[in-house]
Amino acid sequence: MDHHRSTTQSHGGTAAATPGAQRRVLVVEDDPTITEAIAARLRAEGFQVRTAGDGPAAVEVFEAWQPDLLVLDVMLPGFDGLEVCRRVQAQRPVPVLMLTARDDETDMLVGLGVGADDYMTKPFSMRELVARAHVLLRRVERATLAATAPHSGTLRLGELEIDHAQRRVRVSGKDVHLTPTEFDLLVCLANSPRAVLSREQLLAEVWDWADASGTRTVDSHIKALRRKIGAERIRTVHGVGYALEAPAPASEWA
Repeated sequence: MDHHRSTTQSHGGTAAATPGAQRRVLVVEDDPTITEAIAARLRAEGFQVRTAGDGPAAVEVFEAWQPDLLVLDVMLPGFDGLEVCRRVQAQRPVPVLMLTARDDETDMLVGLGVGADDYMTKPFSMRELVARAHVLLRRVERATLAATAPHSGTLRLGELEIDHAQRRVRVSGKDVHLTPTEFDLLVCLANSPRAVLSREQLLAEVWDWADASGTRTVDSHIKALRRKIGAERIRTVHGVGYALEAPAPASEWA
């Protein structure tokens, strides 16, 4: 198979009952073995899948097909996954799960900075990849219902303001752009200001992933979040987890 050509898979009636039914996933990866393994697993979950093997092809398929989720490798021919992410996010916000061959936190932070929502380092578990895909798609669904959520108002913690209904964050009156994952992580911390939440708790709450092997994902997202809202606002409790600093008494959701 030519892995640089996009492919698609249609499903019969049985697929409609699966969790990923009708959801479109674009897999962008230049290794055909990895591409087909990911695509096969996602199709087995009921997703519709197309693939692309380089940066330009990825942007072309994205524009034509309008997928619900991208599984995107960082290292690609043509131009890399970071540039793909920049270009597609400029067109339409879409959840992006980035794949990286290097366990390099700088790469991960750069990926989060250009609009990726989550990342996985190769080699990875297909079971975890599918779980992450479902979580990212559920997060999009939750965002559309944010205005009816129990905490649908605005939380003010000193100079930090979190507008749950609009999913907007301001620091000292200035808008701060957060990815959907960063926003959910901040809200999770803000719901219990000054309380220390363990990495495992945050992983379970924000990512729906209870495996301790994913705690480095939490650490990298915390670092990215600190860069945006101010490092002093999130306290590290070594060996335990993180806490959102707040003035006393902490403000409530209004």
